[in-house]
Amino acid sequence: MAAGVAQARRWYWQRISAIVLAVFVLVHLAIIIYAVRGGLSAAEILGRTRGNWGFAAFYTAFVVACAVHVPGGLSNIAQEWWGLKERPALWFARVFAVLLLAAGLRAVYAVVAT
Repeated sequence: MAAGVAQARRWYWQRISAIVLAVFVLVHLAIIIYAVRGGLSAAEILGRTRGNWGFAAFYTAFVVACAVHVPGGLSNIAQEWWGLKERPALWFARVFAVLLLAAGLRAVYAVVAT
């Protein structure tokens, strides 16, 4: 695949994931406001999330959108600020995205299943 085509695809996925993330962030903030205004304690919040597979699906999609979004910007930062070449910067960003995905999915599991 030509370098320009690959770069255009990365740009496309970062912009689409940004749109998706904007929606997720707004819903997440609404959930936080609802919980705080309702005076829910941490224990009450966890009680509502345990076994709630709708919650799990929402936050799993949120984590996946983050993992798709982050590598584009992070590889650019690695190239522009740290002086990495394109290929090492892309691999660094991809590894970071996998770690972010794993940590996020572990957090979702911890809040829903345990």
